[in-house]
Amino acid sequence: MSNSSLPASGAATAAPGNSARPAFKRRSKRLKAALPYLLVAPAVLYLLLITLYPGVYAIIQSFHQVKFGPWRPIGLGNYEKLLTDYQFWGALWNTLVIGSISLVLQCVLALALAFYAYRDPWVKGWRIIFLIPMLFMPSAVAFIYKLFFLDGRVFADILMKLGLVDGNIAFQSSIWMSRVILILADVWQWTPFLFIIFVAGLQGQDEEVEEAARLDGASWYAIFWNISLPMMKPIIAVALILRAIDITTMFTNVFIITKGGPAFGTETISYFIYRTGFKFFNFGYASAASVIMLIITILVAQLVVKRAFVSSRS
Repeated sequence: MSNSSLPASGAATAAPGNSARPAFKRRSKRLKAALPYLLVAPAVLYLLLITLYPGVYAIIQSFHQVKFGPWRPIGLGNYEKLLTDYQFWGALWNTLVIGSISLVLQCVLALALAFYAYRDPWVKGWRIIFLIPMLFMPSAVAFIYKLFFLDGRVFADILMKLGLVDGNIAFQSSIWMSRVILILADVWQWTPFLFIIFVAGLQGQDEEVEEAARLDGASWYAIFWNISLPMMKPIIAVALILRAIDITTMFTNVFIITKGGPAFGTETISYFIYRTGFKFFNFGYASAASVIMLIITILVAQLVVKRAFVSSRS
């Protein structure tokens, strides 16, 4: 009797364990699936707090007259005023001129450096040297260029000792000379950013395609120009968009070196927003300018990236 009752009791006790295991496996699968989202959630919330909230706040503020009193709704008044503000359009033009020249120079230099660093074994071993300018703080770079061209007169003294000029060069009295200083400072510091991306793009390409072209007698320059460069169009487009967005926010160099002068000739849109909001305390007007700049940046970025990816597939 006792032996016959043991299997029955064992089966009875095994049933709850077997039913618990599938439930535990289901919970463990759900936990594994949700774990990546739980790990990323704090970073996503942080980014939303520092990007989405200020953006929505600025959009709402742009429809109000905001100074040191209560907010007064004015509808599209700030945007209508911007359409006839010559200083706003001048700041947009300065941003376009300084940014486009700087971006073209950075792209050409970065592509040339990436080509030689990718191919030449000696340069390949010392490519970390090209990254040194990017390690400086933007304010430090701005002060260096200000001392070199303006306050310290280092550049003018060198030209005087070489006998090329007779006296000091008044950079601050010329709009284009002041723009050149801003362009040189930006090119010197941020060309390494594009250099890193371009080198990574070249190293990620299929080596068999280049090897086949080389066996057919093509030179390295022909391979780079006809094979590597077309394959890198999406990478170049994304890199240029990232740099262009950063250039539209150029503020440190303008604030330290030129203060937007002479005659507002170097005032970028970021400095215009700063001057409007923190010097004249017209926060609603400054928010409207930032919203317009955001819309322009999104439209241009979307157009450039879309054209680059479409052309790379064709």
